[in-house]
Amino acid sequence: MVDSLRSALEFLRKIPNQLIETDVEVNPAAELSGVYRYIGAGGTVARPTTIDGPAMIFHNIKGFPNASVVIGLMASRERVAKLFGCKKEELGHLIKDCANNPIQPVVVEGKTPVQEIVHLATDADFDLFKLLPAPTNTPQDAGPYITLGMCYATHPDTGLSDVTIHRMCIQKKDELSIFLQPGSRHIGAMAERATELNQPLPISVSIGVDPAISVTSCFEPPTTPLGFNELSIAGALRKKAVELARCLTIKENCIANAEYVIEGEILPASNNVIEDQNTHTGFAMPEFPGYDGPASHECWLLKVKAVTHRKNPIMQTCIGPSEEHVNMAGIPTEASILNLLDKALPGKVKNVYSHRAGGGKYMAILQCVKKNHIDEGKQRQAALLAFSAFPELKHVILVDDDVDIFDTNDVLWAMNTRFQGDRDIITIPGVRCHPLDPSSNPQYSPSIRDVGISCKTIFDCTVPFDMKEKFKRAPFLEVDPRKWVPDYKD
Repeated sequence: MVDSLRSALEFLRKIPNQLIETDVEVNPAAELSGVYRYIGAGGTVARPTTIDGPAMIFHNIKGFPNASVVIGLMASRERVAKLFGCKKEELGHLIKDCANNPIQPVVVEGKTPVQEIVHLATDADFDLFKLLPAPTNTPQDAGPYITLGMCYATHPDTGLSDVTIHRMCIQKKDELSIFLQPGSRHIGAMAERATELNQPLPISVSIGVDPAISVTSCFEPPTTPLGFNELSIAGALRKKAVELARCLTIKENCIANAEYVIEGEILPASNNVIEDQNTHTGFAMPEFPGYDGPASHECWLLKVKAVTHRKNPIMQTCIGPSEEHVNMAGIPTEASILNLLDKALPGKVKNVYSHRAGGGKYMAILQCVKKNHIDEGKQRQAALLAFSAFPELKHVILVDDDVDIFDTNDVLWAMNTRFQGDRDIITIPGVRCHPLDPSSNPQYSPSIRDVGISCKTIFDCTVPFDMKEKFKRAPFLEVDPRKWVPDYKD
């Protein structure tokens, strides 16, 4: 049973080539991420890098003698599938079903594992820079970043709680900046409402958790609207409720078996800070499109009241453009698209893949089914629905059900043999997408009116139904290769 970071690591230790552990000293300031960039980061990280490489645990962190850092836990779709107990092609369908059958989290009383050791902000030696082995990804990062912190808060009006992931940079000994993209995430809506009420928003940040929580916390509206607690999807995946603990210094809950918890308050917007106030590099950290994100001048201020953690805690981190981000963002994206398509066009789309080239957000490949002539055109309707299911989606590629959507070569084969640019490209200009796409900028094209607006595009690489007989793939003889190659695995 995997239900925590530690049990996930124990599970992977039993599987060859899934986990590397090292006792060689590493500096969390850029060096640690620099190492993993080669070993298994994948995604949109600058080459050379290994695709689907193992996760790594560094046990000798410079300046942090009693802590370890794990990176890349979810940087392989196959590894995520093993941790979730399914095939890698089934992940979107599995998470979709969990979202439709949630199990709400429960609060447990008494001391929990993550509260074994307590550091209060009122302690004379309290210093986030010394307590948290948070890495910097590159030498020009704005500072040490918490990249896999599960932010948990409660809406001031409704009393409904939610969990999301946001980038957080250590700014002072008891302060973090937190980047809340306007209008996109639930914690942001809560902070905005708290500002309207002129009050702080209590928040816990749980680090080092069950990968089921890390992945399912990345769902976004409309699949999980404001008030939907994504921890309930993780509960459904594990078939038992996620356990929460009461925080010690704020009126909020945290994940009971996490490795670290930061307790604090997001202050009203009048206290917002400049993200790179300590470095003045102009950059925040590498983001999922593969470029360094610009430092925000409108980060919210998180005032820390306490840090609690296990004995010999494990800090969990990820590289922003890595395959780990692709899987965390992409699998819920697939589930969201499948959820809407199953309702609107049942049976017309077999599967969806949020491609690593789009960081799990910008590009989706839809495997479409045409059984008769009235299905012609429904593939394009499916693409329009995909844009509705996940608003940050920029490109949709449509292929037939004989194409392996998880094999980019097969998808490009379909584009080269079943696609004509003058008839099979559908463009929808002037639609809000995502501000981290550097091409979604008025300087790039006069058609773009504001940063974050894009031209959404459909590439229809499906065969017209009335021509299907002319596009059949070469029919090989069906045999069982294990007669000749006993070790063959499909």
